[in-house]
Amino acid sequence: MIFSDPASVAVVGASDDPAKWGHWLARGALAGSSRRAVHLVNHGGGSVLSQPTVRSLSELPSAPELVVLAVPAAHVPAVVDEALAVGVRGFVGITSGIDDRVIGRIRSAGARMLGPNCLGVFDAATSLHLAWGQFQPGSLGVVSQSGQVGLEIAGLAAASGIGVSRFVSVGSQVDVTAAEALLDLVSHDMTTVVGIYLESFGPGIVTAMSELRAAGKPVVLLTVGSSTAAQEAALSHTGALTSPLDVVDAACRRAGAVRVATPAALADLAAVLSSGPPRGARVGVVSDSGGQGAIAADLAVAAGLTVPALSAVDGLPVGVSSRNPIDLAGAGEQDLVNYSRVVEVLVRGGEVDTVVLSGYFGSYGEDTPSLEVSEVAVASRICALARETGVPVVVHSMRPDSAAVRALRAGGVPVQHTIERAVAALGDAARFGALDQRSVGAPTGQELSVLPGRIEAGGPPGGDACVSLPTTAAPYRPGYLAARELLGFVRFPRAHVVTSAAEAKATTLTGPYALKADWLAHKSEHGGVKINVTDPAAAFEEMRARLGPGTYVLEEMDTRENTVELIIGAKRDHSFGPVILVGAGGIHAELFRDTAIELAPVTPATAREMLARLVSAPLLSGWRGAPEPDVTALAQVIAQISETLVARPDLAEIELNPVRVGPDGVLAVDALIIPSGDTLNDTSGRRVA
Repeated sequence: MIFSDPASVAVVGASDDPAKWGHWLARGALAGSSRRAVHLVNHGGGSVLSQPTVRSLSELPSAPELVVLAVPAAHVPAVVDEALAVGVRGFVGITSGIDDRVIGRIRSAGARMLGPNCLGVFDAATSLHLAWGQFQPGSLGVVSQSGQVGLEIAGLAAASGIGVSRFVSVGSQVDVTAAEALLDLVSHDMTTVVGIYLESFGPGIVTAMSELRAAGKPVVLLTVGSSTAAQEAALSHTGALTSPLDVVDAACRRAGAVRVATPAALADLAAVLSSGPPRGARVGVVSDSGGQGAIAADLAVAAGLTVPALSAVDGLPVGVSSRNPIDLAGAGEQDLVNYSRVVEVLVRGGEVDTVVLSGYFGSYGEDTPSLEVSEVAVASRICALARETGVPVVVHSMRPDSAAVRALRAGGVPVQHTIERAVAALGDAARFGALDQRSVGAPTGQELSVLPGRIEAGGPPGGDACVSLPTTAAPYRPGYLAARELLGFVRFPRAHVVTSAAEAKATTLTGPYALKADWLAHKSEHGGVKINVTDPAAAFEEMRARLGPGTYVLEEMDTRENTVELIIGAKRDHSFGPVILVGAGGIHAELFRDTAIELAPVTPATAREMLARLVSAPLLSGWRGAPEPDVTALAQVIAQISETLVARPDLAEIELNPVRVGPDGVLAVDALIIPSGDTLNDTSGRRVA
């Protein structure tokens, strides 16, 4: 409870100057003085905000549980040493530029620090306000790496009517991590939905998001795409085909979270989710304007929602059809209650999962004051219907802030001033219903190297991995033949090493042949592969003359008909650990960029779902009457590749490209493995690191 409900706090650097951090922090701290002891420290003495101060922590009768550092960086070491000497266990580091040696002293003493370079912490449930800015209490928990972005999210949440339950600006995360701050929200009763802004992802983030989802608290992630999957040069196609946000989205699917692109989208979605995610993607559109209803319907479809036709239903006002979108056609003006009547028909009818009300509602009381009471009553009824049925209702009103709009927001019904924001939020909310629930627990790899605990003094405990795979094996030596040997569960064409033209000529393999330079990563780009070879001796002499001595492989060509070429790649992401990729393969893999990515390991069932997401998926189901490829065997290979990278920390990447799958099974035609810490020279095959 040290960072959420401390028994006592001290603001070091408290100030009477409203332009200084120390003023805001002192004012916020004093707001919770009925719950905890608050001490203001100013080296010059005197009073701050009409409250007495002390010149140093040593003047206090007992050690405060939490100290806020709002002094210049040069003064922080002395303050920290004094604080540790009197027994302080927690620090909020507002100041930037705090020396690593200071952090080391805090850790050595068994104390904790939030920050430094952070905006602070706020908890509505415990009246803790140790941050810059104002916060409206509510149900959204905010954990942000950027204090300013977090403050923007909090402001948007206030405007949307949901407010903030807890706000944690983690700053530089030299000690307390974002994962710990998130885990602390699992048992935070006031928090019903969580918004996250992160620029980088440390260990434990997926685990924390998974625990929040399991606790019934939807997680919305905003990021700038800082996974390192695509930020380092890699010789494999896999490295070129993964983008930062691809991997982040895979992490979100594993954890049951949804990623958005802007702070406004985060707040809009959080407002919809505050009472729970919708059950599906079917939306009923109600409007008092045919044009606005049609626009809403088009936007809904573009957002991934469906606007289903409705069966004949009872209870609609006279003259209003059950066609979706429903046009009130003047019935609203005749009787405002008709708005809630139509909403009730939809939320109780079982044919839609969400409802959008678009148009003039919310404006009646503003334009005709005598109608305000009636309009507010209808708004309250709409809120009650959404709560009773669990069917989310989102309102688009032409008035951004009227009595009826305020009543809707106060009752838990989100209101937007533009229809695009209203529908986009519902589209994002519907994604929660479609999230992949295949995984039990967190992924393996770096994500599980540390599983932080709740934010308490003494540091985070460790955690357990979700799978147990063998990790002992002989060191891998680069090359195609070595890859074939390591991936013994994969079927490859018959092949053997050739060292001379005579050996190539005497082969017992069945032609046509493929001749390969064993050491090259991208064989086709460097002339290291010849296919449809009929004279293996001549082909060997020509290739050896160009590429020089090395290991050459003669291989039978795959001449099967009705095959589909794919790429299967596994790569170790620095933020999330092993990831698995499948996509359209061959030499044009990077051109088409038709891929699906998940965190590893995956099950064969998940692998099949990955295949189904590909644009080229119809080729795997008998396109234009062709025999169906063996997708079951393909999914098994994908799963085994993912497990192999998880089990082998000495490997950085595994790639099969192309993989040819036909009705009679899977055949990998080339393979590349890159050891961890190694970079392959693409023309010589020799390791350079």
